[in-house]
Amino acid sequence: MKKVLIAILLLGLLPHASADYIHWVDFRLSAPVLRSALELDMASQGGEQPLDWIDILALAAAWRGGTGVTVADTQRAAQALRGDTPPERLPGMAGRYFSYYREAYGAALGGLAGHFAIRRTDPQTGEAEWIPAYGLKAFSPIAAGYPWSHYPDFGAQRSYGYARPHLGNDILGALGTPICAVEGGTVEALGWNRYGGWRIGIRSDDRKRYYYYAHLRKDAPYAEGLAVGQRVQAGDVIGFMGRTGYSAQENVNNIETVHLHFGLQLIFDESQKECDSEIWVDVYDLVEFLSQHRSSVENRDGQWVRIY
Repeated sequence: MKKVLIAILLLGLLPHASADYIHWVDFRLSAPVLRSALELDMASQGGEQPLDWIDILALAAAWRGGTGVTVADTQRAAQALRGDTPPERLPGMAGRYFSYYREAYGAALGGLAGHFAIRRTDPQTGEAEWIPAYGLKAFSPIAAGYPWSHYPDFGAQRSYGYARPHLGNDILGALGTPICAVEGGTVEALGWNRYGGWRIGIRSDDRKRYYYYAHLRKDAPYAEGLAVGQRVQAGDVIGFMGRTGYSAQENVNNIETVHLHFGLQLIFDESQKECDSEIWVDVYDLVEFLSQHRSSVENRDGQWVRIY
């Protein structure tokens, strides 16, 4: 019986193990599904019943058991959320598992969309003003204007050091490509890691998401002044693409292909931050989704800055 329960949990069909926080998330939402939910959210703002894209995704996933969610499911979920019945009280799978998926997807996507402001400068007076806006406020990890490619590689086998699954998405590009913070947060890790080379770890403000950027450029991996404890904004240049890593010795190019290893860890309890059961999710479709929003950057007197 225990084996059956564990198998179901790993498929993402049960909300919790014995402890009072989530131990596993099977994040399987395609880029078109993410885009559809956000568009439904944005279209509803200012209306009588504003929707939340994470609620839409959670309800759609509850119907589907977490897999095979379609754009049509998001549209159906949006319609249901406009009704009088709270999603937790809907019949069947929807009511039973909505709360789990809402918490799981809230951890994965909670800081990516919402209210923000756009800075605009009057061309005649030079004065800047901030214009309120709503929508996607996170950025692709690859700056605008730089070519890149990727493929689904989450879970692929890696052998350096020890046999293990690949817990991220490798984004291929040119040496020195500016890497941008996907979301605002605090730098928690900076320096050399024998597996990731020069790397950066950034924790979101709600502390649910830990973004990992690895294999950065030899000799000059980071944006000037970047330090542990520093707060960065979404879209800020934080480093530069390279191929460092796979070495106990610092500043070594032992990776054959220039690329960024981009990973996302979900943290529901601080004990999960560094342990044998960390929750890393497949970000391939998230990278596809964020590709519509890339930060424009430029080098000003040797310092890379974001162009608002």
